[in-house]
Amino acid sequence: MATNATTETFESEVLKSDGKVLVDFWAEWCGPCHAVSPVLDRIADEHQVKLVKVNIDEQQDLAQRYGVASIPFMLLFENGEPQASA
Repeated sequence: MATNATTETFESEVLKSDGKVLVDFWAEWCGPCHAVSPVLDRIADEHQVKLVKVNIDEQQDLAQRYGVASIPFMLLFENGEPQASA
């Protein structure tokens, strides 16, 4: 199950998490974001990855910090460090 992150909770939910965290940058109006959501849920369940969602309309500073230019945008963190993006 996905966790929603805000600027205030991003550090504890993602940066200080042990293991792998998949961050899904999305928006309510984004059709493709809704389409990939079930797939991300399945990937997180099957691979023991924590899934964290960031709404870019509500958390614009996080989107800007991680260079989100288009959505859906996923960023994989491992032990608090970005490892891969798609």
